[in-house]
Amino acid sequence: MTNNLKKRWAFLAVGIFTMLFAGIIYAWSILKTPFAAEYGFLPSTLSLNFTLTMSFFCLGGFLSSQLVRRIGTRLTVIIAALLAGLGFILSPTVGVLSPIALYVSYAFMSGLGIGMAYIVIISTVNAWFPDKKGLSSGALMMGFGASTLILGNIADALFASGFGFKKTYIAIGIALIAVLLPAAFVIKRPAEGTVFPEAKKKAASREESFEARDFRPIEMIKRFTFWRFFIGLVCLTAVGSSVISFAKDLALSVGAEAALATSLVGVLAICNGLGRIITGAVFDAMGRKFTMIAASILTIVAAAMTLLAVSISSLPLLIVGLCLTGMSYGTSPTISSAFTLSFYGQKHFAANLSISNFNLMAASFIATACTALLTSSGGYAAPFVLLLALSLAALMLNFSIKKP
Repeated sequence: MTNNLKKRWAFLAVGIFTMLFAGIIYAWSILKTPFAAEYGFLPSTLSLNFTLTMSFFCLGGFLSSQLVRRIGTRLTVIIAALLAGLGFILSPTVGVLSPIALYVSYAFMSGLGIGMAYIVIISTVNAWFPDKKGLSSGALMMGFGASTLILGNIADALFASGFGFKKTYIAIGIALIAVLLPAAFVIKRPAEGTVFPEAKKKAASREESFEARDFRPIEMIKRFTFWRFFIGLVCLTAVGSSVISFAKDLALSVGAEAALATSLVGVLAICNGLGRIITGAVFDAMGRKFTMIAASILTIVAAAMTLLAVSISSLPLLIVGLCLTGMSYGTSPTISSAFTLSFYGQKHFAANLSISNFNLMAASFIATACTALLTSSGGYAAPFVLLLALSLAALMLNFSIKKP
């Protein structure tokens, strides 16, 4: 058991580092800027690219959950690495041809590849932490969320330098391949019969009593509980997904300088990462129900604060709103991973999580709807009224969830 304990922490470290690079796909509010400046792409065109990226990200996750069973973890991650890297390398070159070429390279290739790697890495690393589901999920998600701050801001600096946006995209693509390929040969699932420490039981009054078993995907989606969880997660995720898609422009709209607006996208990412790991720790310590209700309340406050900020054009309030939004958005992927593992078991976790992650696709369409609402109304108030209503709906749904 001692060797396993040492080995699993090394796998977690590799997983976090890999997720740091895979998370670059979430830096779209920064990465999209050159396509508007160089090629004249409209905001609606770029917003649709983000929606398609999230859609293929979800499809990639489901595809990888099926491929792993047939060709194994290593080959699946290798395919994911090549798709993700080549998508970035091609995007600035083919993007000049038409928006459709951008959709194929960035949304389809990179979105699909990163979605494939995401599910494999999370499910494989989490298999080493049956006693610390929330902590493991949160740490991996933190790496994924921190990418916008670290790599996104590096990319923005390179755009403004003599390096240029085409070489920057190519560099990101090469980095993705260089990081994901070695991970394919390092990360592996624990052997059958591996013994891990028992999970520590805390706050017995908060424990949920239900018979734990492994649900197959078809069994999971037949459960009304799953759909209440899924729809609630869509409503929660929609707030962060919408803000991420126009975060920089949102900051500019209340008077932020360009440099500050870019930095605030990074602040959003920091809070996103913090929200992911804090949620994991809270999930382990306080239980599922407390964590999900607290996440809903946090999202309501985030949406309300941001709505107030844009209504009175207050930059300080917007900064607070973005921090809260980042933290609330960070709760969703950790809850999705930890909830799916707790309620539906480890055996079919990869496939079940890939289905749960389709909430990102639905939320991305809401983000596109918010952009359309922004265009038609001429301001950010209307989109945030919609997002506030959705976060209230998520709270009601989370109160109703009791057992698988």
